[in-house]
Formats: sequence, structure tokens, C-alpha cells
Amino acid sequence: MANTSAQTGYARVNGLNMYYEIHGTGQPLVLLHGAFSAIGTSFGQLLPSLAETRQVIAFELQAHGRTADIDRPLSLEQMADDVAAALQQLGIDQADIFGYSLGAGVAVHLAIRHPDAVRKLVLASVTYNMSGFHPGLMEGMENMKPEALVGSPWHEEYIRIAPNPEDFATLFAKKTQMDRKIKDLPAEVIAAIKAPTLLIIGDSDIIRPEHAVEMFRLLGGGVAGDVAGLPNSQLAILPGTTHVTLVQRADLLLSIIPPFLDAPMPEAK
Repeated sequence: MANTSAQTGYARVNGLNMYYEIHGTGQPLVLLHGAFSAIGTSFGQLLPSLAETRQVIAFELQAHGRTADIDRPLSLEQMADDVAAALQQLGIDQADIFGYSLGAGVAVHLAIRHPDAVRKLVLASVTYNMSGFHPGLMEGMENMKPEALVGSPWHEEYIRIAPNPEDFATLFAKKTQMDRKIKDLPAEVIAAIKAPTLLIIGDSDIIRPEHAVEMFRLLGGGVAGDVAGLPNSQLAILPGTTHVTLVQRADLLLSIIPPFLDAPMPEAK
């Protein structure tokens, strides 16, 4: 994804050399990619347009893309702390955050653990508890082997850019271990998130649509806007869209995300 106009570098945070790219200028927008992915496969079709009107900072999380793994488990909380520390290092006090899949989980924890660093949240394909996934899905993932991803765009990207291309099986094992240990977040913790939030799922995503609606309600949505006024949060369900194809729906996403980010911040109550 790197191009000649992008500023690239590594932020040294929590023992990790975390790769980042900065494109464009304006209000900062942080991109957090999906599992086994990196900037290119998660955001390749969106980043150039997003960077036309804002400063886009795209990170590659622990063990992903150009960020080498270190001797510690993968966890959403730790990766959120890494992102917060990297933003501080880059001199960015507050940013909008757009996370997809794993990156959206990291973004939720960033909003919980470092609320002052987050202005607005765009969460694509996220759950706050395990029942948010379709039944049996996570169990199926647990039985998957790294070989299942060989030849996929994610694996090919990893082989091309990772500092240690032979570590893919290790990443796979650590991600499986992380999934086993993810704790459900209490509803009141989600309800306490102050940042205006745009939730996005595909209508045929790995996330149950009912769960997205439930999360939308916790964030103040699901009201009769003509009577109660529009809530600070929004919900988009993309038609004919799966988990994998969500980030390829540039036509839809670019008509939804920039207007949400560009709208004035709600007045503090």
C-alpha cells in the first residue's frame, strides 16, 4: 500500500516496533486492519479516497504485516495500548478511529481504555460478546489450520511484506489462543462509550444482524429520530455483503464514512 507520498516508519511502543503509514493532511483518521491482514488487504480500496480530505494513519498491529512479532500473547487490550502509545509518539492527541474485524475489536478497547484519544469511532464487523457471532462459527474457526489460508490474499500479503515470512503459523496459533481468551464486555461498558460511533456490518457477515442492532441501541441508537432527535451513533447494514467482502464495498463505504466523520461533533451534554 505504501506509495511515494506516504510517510512510513516504526513507532517503538511496549517493546514492539509498530509499522505505520501516514497519508494526506487534515483531521487524523486511524485505520486498524483485520486479523491475518495488513493495511493493503484491509484498506487498499478505501485509503486513497479517505486520504484526500484527512490525515490517514494506518498501523500494522503486533505480528501482522510489517510489524514483527514479539514474545507476548496477542490481546485486544494490549494492541489498544500499543495504538494509544504510538499516537502519543506521533504527537496525535485525538483521532477518529476506523477498525475492521480484529481492528474494530482493538478500536473498542481503545475507546474504553483511552477515551481521550478517540474522537469518533467507525466499527466494521465488531461484537462485544461471543454471542454476537453466528452460532458455531468460532468453534469452527478454532478447528481451522493455518494451511487453510495458504494462497489467500492475506497469506500472500504476509509472505510478501512480513519481516519473518516463516512465522505465519505462529501468528495463526497466537490468534487462536487470543480468541479463546477474549472476555465478553458488559453492556454498560459499551453504553458508557462517549465517542459518536458508526457501526457497519454486511448483511451476510459473521456478525448476527441482531447483535449489531443490540450494540446500536447500547450506543443510543434505535430511537424514533423524528421525535427523539437523531442519536450520535449510526448503523449501516450493507446489502449482499459478507465479512470478507465488506472492505471491498468502496462505493457504499465511501458514501457513508466521510459524511459521518465530517458531521460536527455533538455538543457535550
